[in-house]
Amino acid sequence: AASKSSPLPAVEAELLAIRATAASSSSFKSFLENPLISRDAKTKQIQEMLGDKFSPVTVNLMTTLAGNARLSAINPIVDDYVKLMKAKRGEVEATIISAEPLTKTQTEAVANAMKGQFPEGAKVVLSSKVDPAILGGLQIQIGDKFLDLSVGSRIEEVSRMAV
Repeated sequence: AASKSSPLPAVEAELLAIRATAASSSSFKSFLENPLISRDAKTKQIQEMLGDKFSPVTVNLMTTLAGNARLSAINPIVDDYVKLMKAKRGEVEATIISAEPLTKTQTEAVANAMKGQFPEGAKVVLSSKVDPAILGGLQIQIGDKFLDLSVGSRIEEVSRMAV
């Protein structure tokens, strides 16, 4: 429904706002997760809370979730919607995990080396994490692909070999 009327970015922002509100407001989170509140009451309250402030697509989604007792599943739903929006925008997430923080030059060198892994014209959203447990080297996550070039994994690999 959202792709036909094209309020996709607005729906994404609204869903992220709902998730942020649930994270910051214990009463709203409790409302979403409470199975003792009837489906009809939740649907009515969602309609009252979101009615004029949010797009019809978001209100429809939230009232449908309320009517089906699925409001507690809002976090994975938002996560999936954000993934779909990133795919629509041609964004690819890549995470570089290193034992120590990478310099800007090192990050750029890794990004340039990874260019062949991305589809033509893809927008790469690069993030870095530090995990001292890998001891050295890098671990790279590109979408659902994982490349482990860490010293820790090599040591583990060698220790499993029969001597």
